[in-house]
Amino acid sequence: MLVVGLTGGIGAGKSTVADLFARHGVSVFDADEVARRLLEPGQAAFKAVVRVFGPSLVRADGHLDRDALRRRVFAEPKSRKRLEAILHPRVYAELDRLALGAPGDYCLLCIPLLLESGRRSFVDRLLVVDCPEPLQVERVVRRSGLPAEEVRAIMAAQLSRIERLAAADDVIVNSGDTAALEPEVAALHRRYGALAAA
Repeated sequence: MLVVGLTGGIGAGKSTVADLFARHGVSVFDADEVARRLLEPGQAAFKAVVRVFGPSLVRADGHLDRDALRRRVFAEPKSRKRLEAILHPRVYAELDRLALGAPGDYCLLCIPLLLESGRRSFVDRLLVVDCPEPLQVERVVRRSGLPAEEVRAIMAAQLSRIERLAAADDVIVNSGDTAALEPEVAALHRRYGALAAA
């Protein structure tokens, strides 16, 4: 099983690219989705986050206030490190389990902070989705309603485009529409299949 890591900055279009691979029948596992499941009430990670950050982050319905948690960890680097210490080992363990059970020649792991977490060796091959930074900000503001300054703060906490691109085995530039991505994804799908077979 060839394991391809898919990463990129916030708003680069990782989900769009992942969806296109999924249309080819590729098993795609998303670290953010795994983290969301691990932070459901009653889960060990949920309990650890509440223990470390306090019960004020629990909403009236018993779920975490993810927006408040996000604001806190991006405003306080120490808090971000604490959250990562709770979540990252659990997320990577679950991704490993999912990849081991995936059908097909290769699978795709969508991991936004793969490089930031120092886990490049977790995947066999690294695919970076890239786009110009002003477009990243525009996309995130449009989809989430976050203020542009908050989006830039999130981007500042991530690796720079230059560092990300330097680590990549493959790059998809996502500065147009989805239709423009389809042939690139199809070509990489064939390539990954051939690499897995070899």
